Amino acid sequence: MNRRLCVLLVLASWITSALNSMLQSLMALRLSFCTDMEIPHFFCELNQVVLLACSDTFPNDMVMYFAAGLLFCGPLADILYYYYKIVSSIRAISSAQGKYKAFSTCASHLSVVSLFYCTCLGVYFSSSATHNSHSSATASVMYSVVTPMLNPFIYSLRNKDITGALRRPFSRKL
Repeated sequence: MNRRLCVLLVLASWITSALNSMLQSLMALRLSFCTDMEIPHFFCELNQVVLLACSDTFPNDMVMYFAAGLLFCGPLADILYYYYKIVSSIRAISSAQGKYKAFSTCASHLSVVSLFYCTCLGVYFSSSATHNSHSSATASVMYSVVTPMLNPFIYSLRNKDITGALRRPFSRKL
């Protein structure tokens, strides 16, 4: 990983998200909405806006599912491929302690990735089948708020100084 590749990855992420947002916004502009409608979420989720439309939403649904499929499957395929390569490399490590340390790091990352992907699936792919706004809002909070907060917390727990500092108050009480 070098600086140029890092900048290119960030640019690709920003451009892709901007193009997807523009596409979804333009598709939503063609919809007509009934009056006095309320979105039962704490933020304006795209699929909830489409559900409130009075006009035909089939083209919006198809574009939303196609874009979600591309933006979901592409990165997921990359993650699975690179984890296959990582696991292959870890298996070549001779010491059990080295394998344990590498696998524990991978496990914490995979748990956050799994939480993110599973809640996204729950929000976007089950919303057309069921219209339970409470569970959809809960899943939205999980992938939009909880998952980004977990990343720094999980990776800071890998630091022995922070882990020791967190254990001290609990060990005094015991």
